[in-house]
Amino acid sequence: MNQEVNIVWRKCVEVLKDNLTPTVFNTWFAALEAHDFHDNTLVLRVKSQFVAQYIEENYIDLLSRVIRRFFGSDTQLEYRVLVDSTSGTATTYPSESTAMPAVLPVHTYTNNKVTNWDTQLNENYTFANFVAGETNKLARTAAVAIAKEPGKTVFNPLFIYGGSGVGKTHLANAIGNQIARMMNTQRVLYVSANTFKLQFQDAHNQNKIPEFLLFYQGVDVLIIDDIQFFAGLKGTQDTFFHIFNYLHQMRKQLILTSDRSPLQLHDVEERLLTRFKWGLSVEIKRPDRELRRNILIDKMRRDGIELSDEIIDYITDNACQNVRDIEGILASLMAYATLMESEITMDLAKQVVSRLVPVYSKEIAIEDIVGAVCEHTNIPEKSIKSRTREKSVVQARQMIVYLSKELTDRSYLDISAKVGKRSHATLIYAYNTIKEQMTYDKVLRHDIQLLEYELKK
Repeated sequence: MNQEVNIVWRKCVEVLKDNLTPTVFNTWFAALEAHDFHDNTLVLRVKSQFVAQYIEENYIDLLSRVIRRFFGSDTQLEYRVLVDSTSGTATTYPSESTAMPAVLPVHTYTNNKVTNWDTQLNENYTFANFVAGETNKLARTAAVAIAKEPGKTVFNPLFIYGGSGVGKTHLANAIGNQIARMMNTQRVLYVSANTFKLQFQDAHNQNKIPEFLLFYQGVDVLIIDDIQFFAGLKGTQDTFFHIFNYLHQMRKQLILTSDRSPLQLHDVEERLLTRFKWGLSVEIKRPDRELRRNILIDKMRRDGIELSDEIIDYITDNACQNVRDIEGILASLMAYATLMESEITMDLAKQVVSRLVPVYSKEIAIEDIVGAVCEHTNIPEKSIKSRTREKSVVQARQMIVYLSKELTDRSYLDISAKVGKRSHATLIYAYNTIKEQMTYDKVLRHDIQLLEYELKK
């Protein structure tokens, strides 16, 4: 990096220091370095991907304004991150927040190869760093099959759904990255539903809908993230309907992600929902304990963090909602340890975890859940195991199944023994029934939330 760039970056640092508290600046910005500046792009060197993600989520508006003030209004931002401290390998990826999301990517097509095509993919999301487990096994298997033969499997479209932070976006990007790397004639495009909406609005306002359609009809692999945000957008849905039909008819691959299944999407046209079900709809569930522990260890290795087995188990047992909890805890542990200039102890881990996620003070047993539900619904426990099909008893039984899967790591076989030895299929149906009803039944949702609170105390 030349001296001139270093001087300009120091001016940015001074402004950042003036606009941030000392703690925030020292934790997240003091160690940033200007690695390079070329083609209106500033490359910042950061210690880990966690640091870059935290800055992106919390301080990117300020950082972008400062950078563009000193480096120019067209300046884009990239991060250079040490991916694996053991090998010394690094990767560079763009800041999503300083990009221009409403502009369609550009490309040329020469000698049967795609050149200058902006896939919009996050290159950090690959199959290699997607940690597999029981809760994502089916989704990953289908994804690998698609990456080998896009558009030629029965998984078209692939509709991946699940809660926040379970790995949907990672897996969708992994498919795209694999195809883009192995098949250079394939035009792969990743776009969020919100960005698609903005692009459509721009095209509509500029009377360029034909060009908009033509561009998307030229895509070979289209990945739309968070499709649930199409809800209520009639014009966007109509346009996507025609794009979907054309690509599917031409045997191009479509990959969609959502926070809920097609059956639970509201304010989306029925003709679109029908097409979403043409291929494979697969859920990625919340990671179980084994998967959480493996994810934690994998991220520790990639960021060069060492934790004792005791601390690993503690984080694993409490960061049980999604992968982002694990990432947030590791990022905070790194920050606190840096500020305190000390090793990461169990006391420090407990402090950090308690600030970021609910800490379970006890292990919840299925028997506890049965007792809590029966007390809440005034239904005797013996009725739960009986063969009665009375509506109130059936719902109480289903609530027990749902809470047992959400709050424990026990199998359906274990749960079956507590609810009258119901079949595996019956238990799955019970779980899905409660999960779906909670999306529109406020009373049931309140009851479940109250029971969860009482059980976790």
